[in-house]
Amino acid sequence: MQPATTRPEPTAAGTQAPGETSTPPSDGPAASEPAASVEPGGSALPGESAASSASPGATDGPAGACSGNDANREFYASVASAVDWTVLCAVLPKGWYVSSGSYRLANGGKLVIGYKGPAGATIELSEGAFCADASGCVPSGVDGGDVPLGPMTGTLVRIAAGGYAIGVDRGLNPSWQLVTHGLDQATSVAFGAVLAVVAKPG
Repeated sequence: MQPATTRPEPTAAGTQAPGETSTPPSDGPAASEPAASVEPGGSALPGESAASSASPGATDGPAGACSGNDANREFYASVASAVDWTVLCAVLPKGWYVSSGSYRLANGGKLVIGYKGPAGATIELSEGAFCADASGCVPSGVDGGDVPLGPMTGTLVRIAAGGYAIGVDRGLNPSWQLVTHGLDQATSVAFGAVLAVVAKPG
């Protein structure tokens, strides 16, 4: 699967922030792989040609539990080997695919990856130094208590504009955030709970 928009300086499709690498959003599960541009200090996630998912343990390697194709898992493994913080990846059912994604290593590194699913549902997973704002760039809404985000404990937010967010260590470097749209609360929490840790080499 592939990465999504970045914070705190979101970029429009086809543009990117200085020092950041990204891939054009995929047109969907049947889209051909977009050309990946790679710049120093970061990498782009190759496009996914078909919707796919991996069950935990289905594929060997540090990112074996991560949904997506081998290139997606390789992307996650590359990030995990280059940063000091815990890298998490989504474990999703069939019907989900990566829409965009990028990482860069400046300021401790950040990873942002977006997924699209059935009926237009979306997930965005942001990790590392993705937000310099004290608010943690969490969308405004109502706090809904503590819920798991992979092996961590995060705070659930019911987003005022619709959707849900789960944030860990908001405003800090590193921090982690999952944002969903088009999913109910139970599904959003369930997807957050099963985020897998990408193993570090050695």
